[in-house]
Parts: sequence; structure tokens; C-alpha cells
Amino acid sequence: MTSSMAARQLGFEPFTQVSPVELRANWTEEDVQAVINAAYRQVFGNDHIMERERLTSAESLLRQGSITVRDFVRALAQSELYRKKFFHSTPQVRFIELNYKHLLGRAPYDEAEIAYHVDLYTQKGYEAEIDSYIDSLEYQENFGEAIVPYYRGFETQRGQKTAGFNRMFQLYRGYANSDRAQGKNKAAWLTEDLARNLPTPVRTPCFGRGLAGNTGGDREQLYRVRVMQADSGRTPQIRRSVKEYLVSYDQLSPTLQRLNQRGSRVVSISAA
Repeated sequence: MTSSMAARQLGFEPFTQVSPVELRANWTEEDVQAVINAAYRQVFGNDHIMERERLTSAESLLRQGSITVRDFVRALAQSELYRKKFFHSTPQVRFIELNYKHLLGRAPYDEAEIAYHVDLYTQKGYEAEIDSYIDSLEYQENFGEAIVPYYRGFETQRGQKTAGFNRMFQLYRGYANSDRAQGKNKAAWLTEDLARNLPTPVRTPCFGRGLAGNTGGDREQLYRVRVMQADSGRTPQIRRSVKEYLVSYDQLSPTLQRLNQRGSRVVSISAA
């Protein structure tokens, strides 16, 4: 993950301070209400939901234990309210971008992912498009049946392409921002970068300023990458060591890829 200073600058610091919202066994009414609120916030992109718009039937089924959190997320995304806010009012590619953000917690990695979902909707329709995210192995491995999807694109993870880290910031415009309040809601945000397979600059949500080292310039700049070493499994570890790498801009992406493959966790990236 980026440094705490960058987290504040880019507006995602609140996500670094909380754990994923999960409905565990022997939950209380307070627990299930927290899950419901988190699911509305995530699936509807932090848009305001009026009391009369809430899916009270699905909420009741969740309280009764008749459906899982994953089923509840599906009900929200399959609802007429979600269609009204993000399907009927936006271009198809923008709709797909938001589905990735809302349901998988990341941005699409490349043009192939967009093309797949365009074809899926054309061939099988809206419900199949939504189900393809929620029924995917990626969803199951990251959220399972009981965890509300969350923005995981801010973290380096095994199997995540480095480009996804930058692209996530293009879709994310601040903790208090709503996806329907964004100025470019009528157009896709990543079309050009995906089509040309270009890295997406990381910019602050409020002022559009680039984060040092992520705007495509300053390629001679060196960066300090702090990494939590992966456990080899051979001997018990009382405390995991933190190692630092000093790399150039051009070597930053390949270095992060190698670290991900080794199972190491990036603690921070900062200018040297």
C-alpha cells in the first residue's frame, strides 16, 4: 500500500483504518445493520438512498438468515434501483467500470475485460452481467458468502495486475464522493487508457494533482519500496522482517510484480 501521507492526499485513508465488514455467526441486530449499511454504500457507489428506496424485503431476508451477504449484494445490484442509477443513465462501458468497482472492489485491468462483459450483456442480458461478477471465483476468494465487497484495489495483492492499482484511483474520487455525482458520469473514465494499454496516472480526487512518481514524468526519480517479507513456511516466525528496495521509475512496475509473485506485501512506496 502507499504511504500514509499518500493515503491522505489521495483520499482513501479511511479505508486503511477499518476492517472489512463481515456478518459472523451469532450476530446481533447492530451487526446486521452495519452489514446492510456497508452494502448499500458499496454497491450504490456512496449515492444517497432514500428510505422509500430501500430494499426492505431483501433486508428482512438477511435478518432472518434466509439469504447470505452475497445474496443481499446480488439483490441490490439486480434491483430496479441499481438499474435506474447506473444502467439506464450511463453508457455501457461506464456501467461495466462501475460494476467492477462496486462488486469486485477494483477497476478493470484491460480492454479484454471490458469486451468480455459487453459481449456477455449482448448475448445473455443484464442479470447474467451482474451474476458474472458475484458468481466469479475472484468474488468468492475475496469476499465469500459473508463479507461485504470493499475497495481492495488500493492494496497490492497476489494475482492483481499493477495497472489495476493506478486505474482504481481514476474511478475513485474521494471517500465522500458519490459515483453519480462525478462530473464524467455520462462517459467511461478508462476507455482511452484501456484501449491503448497505457498506465493511468494517479491523481488526487479533489484537485487532480498527480502523485509524485505516478504521472508519467520524473522517470529518473528513485523510489523506496518497503516490503513485509513472505513467510517461507520452513521455520516459525516470531516477527516478520521489513525489507526496503530502492528502484527507478522504470523498474517500479516489474519490481512490484516480482514481489507479488513471491507473496510479499508492499507496506509503502515513497520517493527516495
